[in-house]
Amino acid sequence: MSAKQGWISGLIGVIIFSGSLPATRLAVAGFSPWFLTSARAVIAATLGILCLLALRQSSPSRRDMPSLFIVAAGVVVGFPLLTALALQTITAAHSVVFIGMLPLATAIFGVLRAGESPKPAYWVFAGLGSLAVAGFAYTQKGDGSVTGDLYMMAAITVCGLGYAEGARLTRTLGGWQVISWALVLSVPVMLPIAFIARPIEYAGIARSAWLGLAYVSVFSMFLGFLFWYRGLALGGVASVGQLQLLQPFFGLLLAAVLLGEPVPPAMAAVTAFVVVCVIGARRFA
Repeated sequence: MSAKQGWISGLIGVIIFSGSLPATRLAVAGFSPWFLTSARAVIAATLGILCLLALRQSSPSRRDMPSLFIVAAGVVVGFPLLTALALQTITAAHSVVFIGMLPLATAIFGVLRAGESPKPAYWVFAGLGSLAVAGFAYTQKGDGSVTGDLYMMAAITVCGLGYAEGARLTRTLGGWQVISWALVLSVPVMLPIAFIARPIEYAGIARSAWLGLAYVSVFSMFLGFLFWYRGLALGGVASVGQLQLLQPFFGLLLAAVLLGEPVPPAMAAVTAFVVVCVIGARRFA
C-alpha cells in the first residue's frame, strides 16, 4: 500500500512540477534570473516557516544539516537559478530534452546516496524512456544555444542530487519538513540577493511574469515537494523517480496553453511508449 501511495503522491508532484519551466519562461520575461531564484525561495521559505511554527516542529539534528544543505543547494538554489539562466536563451520546449535525463540522474544519485540497488533491467527501461523523451524533444527543433544547454545539464545534475538526498532524509524527518528546513537555510543568502537584484521599476512588469513568479514560488518550490519527497520516500527513489519521464509531456501541454507553443502530433505515441517504460522500470526497481 505504501508503494502505491508513493506513486500517487509522486505523480501529483510531477504534475505540479510540470508547470515550472513554462512558468519560469513567463517570469524571466519580467524578472532577472537572480531575482526570480531568490524571490521564489524567500516566498516559499515564508510558507515553510509558517508551517513549522504552526505545527510546532523541533529543529533538525546536527547530523541532518549536511543533507539539508545539499537539498537547499540542489533544488532551492541550483536548479531554479540554472534553469532561469538557461531559459533566457532556449525555449521551454527545448529544455524538455534535458528534463528527460532527470529521472536517470535521480536514479544514479539514489544508488549513490540512498543505498538503492535496482535490477539491470531497470536501467534498460529507464534508459529507453529517457532516450525517447530526449529524442522526441530534439526533433521538435526548439530554439537552443550552447550556453543554455550547459546551464540545463548542470541543472539536471544538481537537481537529481537534491531529489535523492531529500528522499533519503524524508524517511526520518518527513517530506514537508525537509523542504521547509532547506528553504529556511537558504534565507540568509536568498533574502539579500532578492533585495539587491530587485527590479528598478515594477510598473512595467507584465501580469504574466507575476503569475509565473507566484507559481514557481508557491507550487514548484513548496507544494510540489510536499508530494514529491513523500512519494520518493514511500515508493523508492529509482521507482517513483521514473514518473519524471511524464513531466515533459505535461509541460509541453502547459507550454502550448500558456506560451502558445505548438503541440506535436507524435506526442501521444511517444507518451504511450514512455508510460510502458515507466511501468517496466517500476517492476524492476
